[in-house]
Amino acid sequence: MPLRKKLEEKLLDVDASMQGSLSFKDPVNLRINGKFEGTLEVKGTLTIGSTAVVNADITGDQLIIGGRAKGKIIARERLVLLSTAVIEGEIFPARLCINEGAVFDGKCSMLHDSLTAEELARYLEVDLNSIMEWVNSGKLPGTKERDTWRFDRKSVDAWISSGKIK
Repeated sequence: MPLRKKLEEKLLDVDASMQGSLSFKDPVNLRINGKFEGTLEVKGTLTIGSTAVVNADITGDQLIIGGRAKGKIIARERLVLLSTAVIEGEIFPARLCINEGAVFDGKCSMLHDSLTAEELARYLEVDLNSIMEWVNSGKLPGTKERDTWRFDRKSVDAWISSGKIK
């Protein structure tokens, strides 16, 4: 079955006021049209509709924002800010598309496919000592180039998704 068909089958359209933490391990198409506060972690596509107000830390593969969003936003594959988007906070996209009319107030740091230990510590929001402990014990996938450790972001994301991070 094609991936597109599978994602269409898992469409969730939320038009309500919610609070808490939503996390999806399998790819979904999630659309938020109401209010949400908390944390969102989505595999697949998350669309924040033009009437939505979201105050959350958001992590996802493909993020399309048309409403108001405030918080830390990580887009592992792509972040699209539609013309009606109003964003306040930090964004970390692998790729970024900002349509004319969108408002962004904050800081943008593009995600790279290869990260240093310091960049990975910021990306995972852990201290550098934890990164070095994980890599030296063989838990964290990485390669050493001269005296510097490099980490493939997609391999690290897969490592996190597998639940190996402790």
